Amino acid sequence: MGLDIRLPIGMMFTLIGLLLSISGYLTKGNTEMYQCSLGININLVWGLVLLLFGGVMLSFALLAKSAKADETPKSAQTAASRR
Repeated sequence: MGLDIRLPIGMMFTLIGLLLSISGYLTKGNTEMYQCSLGININLVWGLVLLLFGGVMLSFALLAKSAKADETPKSAQTAASRR
């Protein structure tokens, strides 16, 4: 099967993490906004977490794609040698 769900998941989490990180970075000076979260910039923290998770998913998808590409010629050689 050619469907690898890690690629769209990785792209989605990377995009959301990027947007949330940018939002958190731009509002880091607003102390009133983060009073309810004990002064922690939740947008920046979770944006970076989502960005990291998206990057891991993208790297897994790209590694699996390259491993599959490396594996394909070997199977073709094996089939040719059986003939």
